[in-house]
Amino acid sequence: MAARLLEGSLALALTENFVHQRGRRPGDAELRSWERSLPALVNALIEAGLDEVEVLLEYTLPLTSKRADAILAGVHPAAGEPSYVVVELKQWSSAYPDDENPRLCRIDAYAQPVLNPIEQVRRYCEYLLSFNGALERVPQSLAGVAVLHNATEFGVRALREVPEDLRGRMYSGEQRGAFIEFLKSRLAARPGAQAADLLLGARIKPSTQLMKVAAAEVREREQFVLLAEQRAAYELVLSAVRKARRSNQKQVIVVKGGPGSGRSVIALSLLGELYRRGVTALHATGSQSFTKTMRKVAGARKPEVQQLFKYFNSFMEAEPNNVDVLICDEVHRLHKTSVRQPLYAGGPAYGAAAGGGADRGGAGAGVPARPASGGAAG
Repeated sequence: MAARLLEGSLALALTENFVHQRGRRPGDAELRSWERSLPALVNALIEAGLDEVEVLLEYTLPLTSKRADAILAGVHPAAGEPSYVVVELKQWSSAYPDDENPRLCRIDAYAQPVLNPIEQVRRYCEYLLSFNGALERVPQSLAGVAVLHNATEFGVRALREVPEDLRGRMYSGEQRGAFIEFLKSRLAARPGAQAADLLLGARIKPSTQLMKVAAAEVREREQFVLLAEQRAAYELVLSAVRKARRSNQKQVIVVKGGPGSGRSVIALSLLGELYRRGVTALHATGSQSFTKTMRKVAGARKPEVQQLFKYFNSFMEAEPNNVDVLICDEVHRLHKTSVRQPLYAGGPAYGAAAGGGADRGGAGAGVPARPASGGAAG
């Protein structure tokens, strides 16, 4: 990377790779970031003597469309274990907190407030800890930093109203030396290829801790009481999960019902019970408004629970067998293909969910009961 930077071909190489990976050209903002922000990061690594650290650029957070600017993968200088630093790069020269919410900030070039970069990189870290299996048992291996390399300390110091910690901290351009020292405290001058492979090859699934929190939240919500056919459909799905687990065969369960029959109640109840049993599961819909509503219902008190509610197209690039059960609500919005590629190739190692699914193989069962919930587990 350093060699390409010196010869001026880094942005071109990144563009070619981006087109190959995503089937489209990067936007102007992305190109500007590669041309103006990446040199600041690469030069800091070289000055710190960390030129063997692996740099994962435009790292896509699992099952989302969000991307971290870079993740540095290497070896911790004291522990000798894999160590990672999520880096968010900003070209801002100044920014100030929003009057109503310090977790948001305002930049003169933007009409609307945006997330404070300290909070942004912290959320990236928390999300990775919730879904990347390589980090679940070693959360201390992950740090996060926002680098505002064009900013003076005077121009951005008010953003520090948001508390800083290991996974969310900020350095201005005037703090370049402090940033380099931070990098040296988290990364040794040793090759980082093995650490990068661990991160990239890890199983993507909800963490045990996240499932425990979600199970407790669902259990405490009194409205999730299943009656008559709702309970029957719920038990049928759980039976299918047990059976699929024993036989190692993928299954699809369809629960039919009209409006008001309790499809979302069944879906949420299943999520809670599956988490209590240690079964990894996710909820997906094709509706932005409906997904936001479900996130508010289930994650009102624990925001991290909202991460378990996805969109159908979140699984376009999912690895086969990473999730045990996928519950697809409002299944009439499920399409066989997307604009670029099949929606969901592979599927869980076993699974059952309330609703209709799209998966290769597996048995399908229609349940003409009153409850209705779309779901697929393949």
